[in-house]
Amino acid sequence: MNGSPRPPVIGLVGGIGSGKSAVAAILEDLGCVVSDSDRDAREVLADPKVLEVLQGWWGDAIVATDGRLDRSEIAARVFGDPAERKRLEDLVHPRLHRLREDRFAAASDDTCGLVIDAPLLFEAHLDDQCDAIIFVDASIDRRIERVVTSRGWEEAELHRREQAQIPLDEKRRRASHVIENDGTRSELEGRVGVALDQIRNA
Repeated sequence: MNGSPRPPVIGLVGGIGSGKSAVAAILEDLGCVVSDSDRDAREVLADPKVLEVLQGWWGDAIVATDGRLDRSEIAARVFGDPAERKRLEDLVHPRLHRLREDRFAAASDDTCGLVIDAPLLFEAHLDDQCDAIIFVDASIDRRIERVVTSRGWEEAELHRREQAQIPLDEKRRRASHVIENDGTRSELEGRVGVALDQIRNA
């Protein structure tokens, strides 16, 4: 960014199905650079070296018929098993960090913000890098509806995954801004715009 003042680093948190990706997309449209940890994790897990390590740990069952990692098999091994989850995180997180640093370093001078969209923002201590944290809030009914429709999950899967994360009330408490996402896309865009202006003018 050629020595110009660094734009604010904004963390995104919220419950599964709350609409963090929608908020990230709006922030991107408003001129932010977004580091999407889920997207970057897919890139990391596609690395043949990472695949080789994971096969050594868990065997060929984690490889799908197309030769790529079966993410559902990996999820089954790490959710509910803190030791296996930590082992995976210790392998993946340093690579995610490098991808994020590269993406932010390439940001242009007119970038409005650098956004970290990471499900485990607090667990991975990424909040230490943030100037502001947005909590995306939505009712449990709306969140269940979204994951059933968009991900094909059952309600129990949402609860199982959230039990492995910091409680939502704690995430909300530690956030600097809360954006409600139970309404229309237009309403969400307005709320995100207001939050971004507040963060930039803080």
